Amino acid sequence: MDARAGSNRAVVVSVAQFDPGVSLGDRAGAQKDAKRLHGTLSRRGFEVELHSDLSGDEIYELFAKVFLIQACRGDALDDGVEVDSAGDATDCSFSLHLSVPVDTAVMYATPPGYGAFMSPLGSVFLQTFCTLLEDEAHQNLELTRLMTRLSHRVAYTFQAKGRELGGKKEMPCFLTRLTREYFLSGREPELTESTPVITEYVIKQIM
Repeated sequence: MDARAGSNRAVVVSVAQFDPGVSLGDRAGAQKDAKRLHGTLSRRGFEVELHSDLSGDEIYELFAKVFLIQACRGDALDDGVEVDSAGDATDCSFSLHLSVPVDTAVMYATPPGYGAFMSPLGSVFLQTFCTLLEDEAHQNLELTRLMTRLSHRVAYTFQAKGRELGGKKEMPCFLTRLTREYFLSGREPELTESTPVITEYVIKQIM
């Protein structure tokens, strides 16, 4: 299936404001993320749909293969670890993999219990994702390799600034139960008709 034939679809669900009664401010930067995602994915051959909100059931009905979720999953902050540290590093629980359907991959901005960084310029996670896709060196990578490079770029090049958050880090969390290789478009020269490509792609920003 070739993305250039208009067969690939990406759904961007952007939440800029929380429901009334929730003691959280507006999500400055959500529109920046949505706008850049729309442009980047459109240039990659995706038909992009923008939504201000979708329920979990509505997203499930999309039968998507890949989910990118920009959301805080707690209020802890990541201090980072030394590369040669023997201590326990923050990681995704193995049990979480069992909640992911077969032939589906989910990429979270951060592990359970931790916050994800966002500024008026957009989120670290999604802005870095767009930067990688816009780089020709990364455009034709198989999905798991692309997500690995996304994790590396966020973990090793981002560091928060400021008196309260200075030095804090962010580490994305990739859960996959894919049984085959996938590419984000049909532009890989070595692809054959039997090589699957991503046809449904969901990106949700919720915090």
